[in-house]
Amino acid sequence: MPAPLQTAQHWRTQLKAAQTSLKASFLAKPNARRCLQQRTHFIDKLLRAVWHESNIFNDTCLIAVGGYGRGELFPHSDIDVLILPPESPPPELNAKIEALVTLLWDIGLSVGHSVRTLSECIQEATQDVTVMTNLLESRLLAGDAHRYQVFKQRFQACIQPETFLQAKIKEQDQRHDRFNDTEYNLEPNLKESPGGLRDLHMILWLAQSQGLGATWADLQRHGLISTEEMHTMRRNERQLQLLRIRLHFLANRREDRLLFDFQHELATEIGYVTNPKRRASEALMQGFYRNAKCISLMNEVLLKALAEKFSPVYTPEVIGNYFVAKGELLDTAHDDLFAQHQEAIMQSFLILQQRTDLTDMSASLVRQLQRARHMIDRSFRHNPIYQKQFLDILQQNNGVHHSLRRMNRYGILGVYIPVFGKIIGQMQHDLFHVYTVDEHILNVLANLRRFSKPELKHEFPLCSALFGRFGKPYLLYLAALFHDIAKGRNGDHSELGTIDAKRFCRLHDIAKEDTELVAWLVQAHLVMSKTAQKSDLSDPAVIEQFAQFVQNETRLTALYLLTVADIRGTSPAVWNTWKANLLLHLYQQTQKALYGSVPTIAQLAAARRNEATEKLNRFGLQPASYQALWQAFGEDYFTRYESDEIAWQSRLLTPHLNAQTPIVRARHSPNGEGIQVMIYTQDQVDLFARICTFFGNMGYSIAQAKIFTTQNGYALNQFIVLYQDVKSISYSGLLKYIEQELTSAIQAKSMETRVAGRVKRQVKFTPFETQINIQEIPDTPSHAVEMILADRPGLLASVAYIFLKHGIDLHSAKINTLGNRAEDHFIVSGLHGNVLPAQTLHELTSDLLSL
Repeated sequence: MPAPLQTAQHWRTQLKAAQTSLKASFLAKPNARRCLQQRTHFIDKLLRAVWHESNIFNDTCLIAVGGYGRGELFPHSDIDVLILPPESPPPELNAKIEALVTLLWDIGLSVGHSVRTLSECIQEATQDVTVMTNLLESRLLAGDAHRYQVFKQRFQACIQPETFLQAKIKEQDQRHDRFNDTEYNLEPNLKESPGGLRDLHMILWLAQSQGLGATWADLQRHGLISTEEMHTMRRNERQLQLLRIRLHFLANRREDRLLFDFQHELATEIGYVTNPKRRASEALMQGFYRNAKCISLMNEVLLKALAEKFSPVYTPEVIGNYFVAKGELLDTAHDDLFAQHQEAIMQSFLILQQRTDLTDMSASLVRQLQRARHMIDRSFRHNPIYQKQFLDILQQNNGVHHSLRRMNRYGILGVYIPVFGKIIGQMQHDLFHVYTVDEHILNVLANLRRFSKPELKHEFPLCSALFGRFGKPYLLYLAALFHDIAKGRNGDHSELGTIDAKRFCRLHDIAKEDTELVAWLVQAHLVMSKTAQKSDLSDPAVIEQFAQFVQNETRLTALYLLTVADIRGTSPAVWNTWKANLLLHLYQQTQKALYGSVPTIAQLAAARRNEATEKLNRFGLQPASYQALWQAFGEDYFTRYESDEIAWQSRLLTPHLNAQTPIVRARHSPNGEGIQVMIYTQDQVDLFARICTFFGNMGYSIAQAKIFTTQNGYALNQFIVLYQDVKSISYSGLLKYIEQELTSAIQAKSMETRVAGRVKRQVKFTPFETQINIQEIPDTPSHAVEMILADRPGLLASVAYIFLKHGIDLHSAKINTLGNRAEDHFIVSGLHGNVLPAQTLHELTSDLLSL
């Protein structure tokens, strides 16, 4: 026998050659089943040879388990084996097994091994459903065949199908929870995510435990699935297997996540092509999401069918002419119900809304709904009876969101509203949304429904109160359904969606004024968030203009509710208290404007001066003590800052009017999350760049910057900065740290220009077109600069350096980070308030586009 190192090298060379050959064979003619079988066969042969060379005792078994036992060994998957010794193994066996496992790792095999006697296998399997599942699929590789048969018999005898089913369903629920219970993650796990391979394995494991076989053909022979369903399951499984094999080869490691790093290359390899409507990676992901949705649905149906075997026998309760209740499940009174009574299709969803004692649909009912999808054609959609039923679903007090989500899950919503069907599974690679279009729409609907629930009114008290007073909530639901329905088409999705919404409302005979409201909401659904996050809300002209846009309080309220629900439905990371307060402020000020109470600039300044005076009086400060400060700051100061900010700044700066060193003060933002930072210093051209670099290196994002130059030549700037992870913040000394270190950064002779941090993978691997728009502001020397671009560490500092390079004065900044996308808005001019020349504007645009 060769020395161990020589043996390991010999087999390592064989393994590498086999892997290279396997990849070449697959890429030349992709076939998932053949690839998995070839890999399994080679590893079988290698393990048997190593086992034989290792001189393991003949009464010990080497058994393939898990996916390897199933014969589905992916290119870089772990190789799971069970070593089954006799009940009283000889002492030297442990040393032999350790040497064997060491050799396998030296060869380059990623082996997951366990050593258990038969009694230990049975004991652990009955206590741990993961162990039982792993041992359920096993093959003898080498060793005592009789011992293996005894193991199989004893193991099968210890399986309790009902207990196993309950444990596996609980395990699946926990697994789905880790992925937010959705198939539509941006970087889904092909194996573990909802709708992944594990959901298919789940069905076969439960079928095996109940003696129904281990293949889709076995399930078809036992009547659990139809021939058509068998072919569907095989096709879906094959598609996932092909993707996973390609992913392993592309990553050259065990990688089951469809990471941004690989999506485009995978799509190109498969044959998808980027076109003006969508990228190749988006086409790939839409195919995956639709495949995953189908798998999730079959998983639901078959788990229900397998569970029915253990359900109590209920006396069916007749519900109307078509349905019965069996325990907590709604079922049809007879097979092929919908072929004879199409009105029962919508009625099935209505009944679940109206009968709160019913929690779900039976497997039989879901299957019949699947078969009924082809019946929903143009004549069905134009039938007044079915139209009324759909509107009734939207107008129920309970279950609106759940019903529409079920309709989408079962394929009914996409055929009843064909334009909705086009966006099912459509990913939005805009660095903003983290859900597919259909999932986002349903999330927005869910957020609107949360406003209706008294037990949740603490989340958004004003929204809940406004929603409760809104006369026709179903109009908001319709607006939510259509607000993004035209995504992915050529053109403005708000305009195209408005056309779809009008067509739907007219088809359903919705009143003209209600149709106009729904259509207006779809068309205007982005306006309120843009106004709140990009405009100066302290400017009465902004409020007046927005009030003229909404026209009345009904529209204002409806748009506010839809906007809050929409932003919260894009990504868990996008919504924050800062955005909430901006929208609330815009809503409240516009509400006043609609009743004619918008002040003039002079009135606004006077009101803020008076309010600040009252607040300062409470601190014992007399007007005489700060009048010199206010006079040095000038009248524009009172239109630039709110009264609370004026009072805070006046208290702190009164003794430092002519300060020779920077005054930096920080406090918790009084209007929500984040930190408010004030900087008062003799003006310097690189001040904004220094501040941005400082906060960038702290890992903080700037949400708002107010830039103001006093009449005595000082910069009085104020920032709102946000932190990414509140839980990681220790407030002890934090504010003092900002004050001291930012002061040092402003005074430093040399300016730090580098911001540490790594670009996120999504940003790195998602092509995104930077948009720069520079517009002259009428009757002023200033320009508005609007930027939409991929976010990255140090982005704002880079912008500041570009402004500095071109001799640009910054007057204000509204910084809006949406996921991994930045939408920033600046008001700028030339130095000393001069107009920027055309050549400078051209060069500025070019430099910003290069970011």
